[in-house]
Amino acid sequence: MARTPDAQGRSVRLLRVGEQVRHALAEVLGRGDIRDELIERSMVSVSEVRMSPDLRHATVFIKSLAGGDDQAVVKALASHAKYLRGEVARRLPTKYTPDLRFRPDESFDAGARIDAVLRRPRIARDLVVDEPPARIDIESDDD
Repeated sequence: MARTPDAQGRSVRLLRVGEQVRHALAEVLGRGDIRDELIERSMVSVSEVRMSPDLRHATVFIKSLAGGDDQAVVKALASHAKYLRGEVARRLPTKYTPDLRFRPDESFDAGARIDAVLRRPRIARDLVVDEPPARIDIESDDD
């Protein structure tokens, strides 16, 4: 069976199952099923789930939207990993339910750093376009 990898080399199946796990976790966290003070006040976003090739392990990338400490939220979610795994098992029609590993999502910080660099006056001056580029008419026969 041919696999169709994405840009990072992951198969479509891994991406699809990861997305299903992400939706299941987001639903559980959004409903407030976990009775943990830190998680309840942190507003946790599940930004990505990466599955291992055998679908036995899932790395869950989270971001605390209320400006809380991501490491503390990761520890709190890890302490509830068995409950979350059970909830994911109820919502997914897969043979195995993956073990959940939580990690803070650093992509938001990387995006903010790139944005800050692009807003520097020295860089921004190079990004300003004085006039739009000339349009090239492919259909004309001026040859």
